[in-house]
Amino acid sequence: MRDPILRQELAERGVFFPGNAVFGHDGTPDGKARYDLWKRDFNLALDATPHLKMALDAQPGLVTSPNAGVLLSAVSIIDPEVVRVLFTPMRAAEIMGGEAQKGSWIDQVAYFPVAESTGQVATYGDYSNNGNVDANASWNYRQPYTWQAFKRYGEQQLERWGAAGLNYASELDMSMALTFAKFSNKTYFYGVSGLVNYGLLNDPSLITPISPGTKADTSQGVTWLKGTALELFNDVKALYGKLVSQMGGNVEMTDAMTLVISTTRQPALLTTNEFGLNVEDLLKKAFPNLTVKAAPEYTTQSGELLQLILQSVDGVKTAYPAYTEKQRAHALVTEPSAWSQKNSAGSWGAIIRRPIAIAQMLGI
Repeated sequence: MRDPILRQELAERGVFFPGNAVFGHDGTPDGKARYDLWKRDFNLALDATPHLKMALDAQPGLVTSPNAGVLLSAVSIIDPEVVRVLFTPMRAAEIMGGEAQKGSWIDQVAYFPVAESTGQVATYGDYSNNGNVDANASWNYRQPYTWQAFKRYGEQQLERWGAAGLNYASELDMSMALTFAKFSNKTYFYGVSGLVNYGLLNDPSLITPISPGTKADTSQGVTWLKGTALELFNDVKALYGKLVSQMGGNVEMTDAMTLVISTTRQPALLTTNEFGLNVEDLLKKAFPNLTVKAAPEYTTQSGELLQLILQSVDGVKTAYPAYTEKQRAHALVTEPSAWSQKNSAGSWGAIIRRPIAIAQMLGI
């Protein structure tokens, strides 16, 4: 047998052949001679019955369909760490220093009193009754907006998700919380149309924004795209000057303030001058208690908005977002093979107590 690989395979299965054995012959004289020699000395069991055929004379065809091996699912895994889709950040409450609950979900109007002291003096005289003081009260009001959403899941649906290592009910809870938080954040910035419900960006009591200063490179107008560090700092300085004017001098450079910029323009604060100082470095030196915040909502249809907010005056917060209910879970309804539940929440928008404590610049 001349094929060493085939000889080895047969030997592993207990079949051994003489060294000069051949399977039939290859038609050459040498092959036929060796075949005849082997047939002279050895007989096959079936030589006496040439009319019979061996069962393995031909390779039988497959009964099953050809395949690549095992099922793909048998050699697959599911990573237990779930990667969640990112959404734009929600910064309204952070910008205004935290949320506050006002009233409850049954309230339809919230009144906010504003008291103003008045008075005048007169020259003293023992019998003079001149001079007096008084107080004047006015009432601002807001209307809440209440919304709702349902979550619903079936028994088989829960088990199918569970087979994949996911808790469907928990995922719905997270979706509900995120959806409500996103909408709350939107009302804090824009309020709700059709109601006396306003946000930090569209309250009608806010004072008209000023424009940025002229830039040496006018290829991008007065925006911050080509401005130098000094030009950008001067814009913030002008904004602070506007705040001082609005407050009638009731503000100091050391007061706690928040500078709010769009996420699009925030990188401009890294613009560096010839001394290696960037805009944020210059601002921290001039305003030691200044906090810089960024939110995507400050990219508006009218241009890039910049706000400078004096956080509080005389211990009273300038603005805060308010809600009636953060998330109220109503009764869980049991169906034949499913469950559903309504959740609701309410928002008053942003309550701006002192609009004069917010200065704005549009078009940076």
